[in-house]
Order: sequence, then C-alpha cells, then structure tokens
Amino acid sequence: MKTYLTTCALGALALLYTGCQSSSETGALSPQNTTKYDAELKEKFVLMDPGAQHSVTCMGLKETTLSDGRLQVDALVRNRENRRLQVQIQCEFKDAQGFATDSPPWENFFLTENSTESKSFVSLNDKAKRYTVRVRQAR
Repeated sequence: MKTYLTTCALGALALLYTGCQSSSETGALSPQNTTKYDAELKEKFVLMDPGAQHSVTCMGLKETTLSDGRLQVDALVRNRENRRLQVQIQCEFKDAQGFATDSPPWENFFLTENSTESKSFVSLNDKAKRYTVRVRQAR
C-alpha cells in the first residue's frame, strides 16, 4: 500500500512538473511555413483546386503594356480532357511589390474537348506591374 501511494505521489509530481514547464521562446516569433503555400506570389498562372489541376494547363502567357500604361495579359488555356469543361478564370493584377491593385470577379470560361482557348485581361489602372491568372472548377 505504501509503494502504491508513493508511486501515485511521484506520478502526480511528474505531471505537475511537466504541466508547468513553459517554452524557452518568448517575445515575437517568426511565422512558420512561409514558403509552403506561396505559389500565387511566385507564379503567373495557378490552378486553385485538384480538379482544375487535373483538367487544365497553360500553354503560354503574353503580357503587353498598353499606351496608357495599363497591363494586358493574354493566356492560352488548354483543356487536357476529352470532354467539354466549364471553369472559372480571373487575373489578379499586382503592383511591383506583389500587392493586389485590381481583383476582378471570377468569369465562367468554357473549353471544348482537347482545345486551347485564349483569354485576355486588361488592368484597370497603370499601377499593375505583375499578375496572377487563376483558374478553378466552376461552382
């Protein structure tokens, strides 16, 4: 009986000791996994879900600065499947630092079987220096 009480007491002390320990790190901490999900910051064409990733690809992007300073982007989007697809597409225009200057609404975009279709986007102002064309399954 005495060993049982001693064992219980030691167990309780061990739990109390480990429960009260704190991390040695204090103050401001750096964020973790900052480069894990940053494709939209690095890539000019991204697929937003597994369905789009399986069915759609980009054959090419052409960017042109118009005479008034606005950015025009032409994307060649390819249907990789032998069926007609409806996806949604958007081009988010960004300034030189990567902050969004123009985020138009998602547009429905239809791709016939195994076809490559062109989609054109024009920024609303001359602040756009970068962009990301985004494609997702239609909702």
